[in-house]
Amino acid sequence: MNNSPIGVFDSGVGGLSVFSRLVKLLPEENYIYYADTFNLPYGNKTKEELVKISSSIFDFFQEKGVKAVVMACNTTSATVYEVLKSKYNFEIYPIVQIAAKYIAGQEYRKAGIFATAATVNSHAYKNEIQKYNKNILVYEEACPQWVSIVEKSLFNDNESKENIKMQLDKMLKNDVDKIILGCTHYPYLLNILSKYADEGIFMDPAEFFADYIKNDLSKKKLLNDSKIYKREFYVSSNHKQFEKASSLFYKVEQAKEIKYNQKSMQDTII
Repeated sequence: MNNSPIGVFDSGVGGLSVFSRLVKLLPEENYIYYADTFNLPYGNKTKEELVKISSSIFDFFQEKGVKAVVMACNTTSATVYEVLKSKYNFEIYPIVQIAAKYIAGQEYRKAGIFATAATVNSHAYKNEIQKYNKNILVYEEACPQWVSIVEKSLFNDNESKENIKMQLDKMLKNDVDKIILGCTHYPYLLNILSKYADEGIFMDPAEFFADYIKNDLSKKKLLNDSKIYKREFYVSSNHKQFEKASSLFYKVEQAKEIKYNQKSMQDTII
C-alpha cells in the first residue's frame, strides 16, 4: 500500500498548484493527476451532476489502486465530499474542509472567499470556518469567469482584467483581513490581482493543504518506501491545451487523453 500512487484531480490545470507543492514536499511518491477538462467548468454544475462526475473519477482512481485521493478541486470538495467520503477504502483529502479549519485558527476578523458559484452556493467555506470559529465574519464572492480566463490563458485580455478588478473592488469594500483564493485556478491570477491590492492579502490554501497531506500520510505510515516512482497525467479532453496551460505551475511533458465515458474512463486512451 505504501508504494501505491496518490491520485490528484481537478477540472483542469488548477489542481496543479496543489500537485506541484506535493511533488516538492514528497518527491518520491507515485502520482496520478486527472484533469477533467471535458466537464470544465465545474462551478456552474448542480450537486447531482458533480456527484456523478466525481464518482466516476473516484472509480477510475480505485481501478488504478491509489492509496489516497487529493480533492484539489474546491468545488467538488465543497459539494460532494460528504456524499463520497465513506464509499471508498483509500484516504481522501478535501481541500475546503482542511483549509477552512486552518483559516479558523488564524486571528482574522473578516475573511473573504473568492470561489466558483457552486462553492459559494454551498456555503462550505463559511460553514466550515464558523464551525471552528464563530467570531470570523466570512464574505463569499462567486467569480464564474475566472476559471475560463485561466484555462484559455486570457491573462492579457482587457475584459478579463476588468472583470478581475471589479470582483476584487467589490470584496475589498468589506474591509477583509485576508482573501482566500477558494478555487485552485485562482492563484494563476495573482499577478493581476496584486496590481490592484497588496499580494499579502491573498491566501492560496494549497500551501498548507500540501503540508497537511504530507504529515497525515507520514503519521499513518503510508509514505512511499521505494526509490522508484512515476508521475502520470490523464485528461478527459484536449490534452494539448492542458499541457500548454499547465506551464505556469508544473511542466507536463505528456498527458494521456481519455475519451470520456461516464461508466468507464479507461475505455480509450490516446
